Amino acid sequence: MFVAVLATILIGGSVVFAAEPIKIGGLFAITGPASFLGEPERNTAQMVVDEINAAGGIKGRKLQLIAYDTQGDSTKAKQLVNKLIKNDKVVAIIGPSTTGDTMAVIEDVQRAGIPLVSCAAGSKITEPVKKWVFKTAQNDSLAVEKIFDYLNKKKITKVAILTVSDGFGSSGREQLKANAAKFGIQIVVDDTYNPKDTDMTPQLTKVRSSQAQAIVCWGTNPGPAVVARNVKQLGIKLPLFMSHGVSSKKFIELAGDAAEGIILPSGRVIVSDVLPHHDKQKKSLIAFVKDYQKHFKVEGDHFGGHAWDAVMLLKGAIERGGDKPAAIRDALEKTTNFPGIGGVFNFSTTDHAGLTKDAFVLVEIKKRDWSLVRQPGIE
Repeated sequence: MFVAVLATILIGGSVVFAAEPIKIGGLFAITGPASFLGEPERNTAQMVVDEINAAGGIKGRKLQLIAYDTQGDSTKAKQLVNKLIKNDKVVAIIGPSTTGDTMAVIEDVQRAGIPLVSCAAGSKITEPVKKWVFKTAQNDSLAVEKIFDYLNKKKITKVAILTVSDGFGSSGREQLKANAAKFGIQIVVDDTYNPKDTDMTPQLTKVRSSQAQAIVCWGTNPGPAVVARNVKQLGIKLPLFMSHGVSSKKFIELAGDAAEGIILPSGRVIVSDVLPHHDKQKKSLIAFVKDYQKHFKVEGDHFGGHAWDAVMLLKGAIERGGDKPAAIRDALEKTTNFPGIGGVFNFSTTDHAGLTKDAFVLVEIKKRDWSLVRQPGIE
């Protein structure tokens, strides 16, 4: 039986690993409609793994990322998670990129006893708590609270909601409806659209004839960009809010001039350069943005940050608990005060999401770029 030698040897200034690598899996929507999520996640995960290895690995062992493309397809995600578990023998898995894909694989990782750190936002991923499932994307319930806080400050009480009919949109719709009364908000229009719809004029015509004072659209590209363009084409002057599902420059690219003035909750990373100096995350966020830009010629974003957090959380868990799946899971659950890209994480036996609404800021799109919304009493 082969016994791995837990040591590294320095040859010519480079690190040579003499031990078997620690295999972690990755499930990302690298191609397909959700590629704006999965591509930066995959890129970031590999970048961070490479940097960990260049610095000596984890206790003298190299990390190996085995990443597959789900294409945003839940059936494919389910096939690939079993490939990672049964064929590749990974000790933990990062991803998937979307709520739907994540929900599709939960049963498999739970049954196999392999820790999963999802990069998707749906609250139902970790609510109720599943023993082997964690997440790094901020909960959609926290995003809803951030928007509703702002609406309260602006004395807006009647809203129209337009949500995509997939896992992310369904979860967002649940949270919008569940939290409305608590914030004194009445939902006067509750409509949906399909992920592949290219015209939301019928839904928005209904909104225009309603008593709505604002529109909240929940989805991931490209649907929300269609909504933005249709709002402008119809001459609707109501303020338009988006979810954190479009927190990347891809949305601005797709929506064009129609993106101007749209407000949405986001992790701090996309406005890291304009955060106040006392912000605890500012220094690390700017470092991540520049690191990603150096490697991939574009700025690091909100979604790549989810993968950065996932890899670093696993690194910490392996350092503290060892490389066995059960030990990794236990160490993840005991993680406290971890300053990540998405926020400061505090996991526990009753919380596998680990963030509060302070993980979000509100951003507004101005001149095809992000601007921090500064509102006394909100931030």
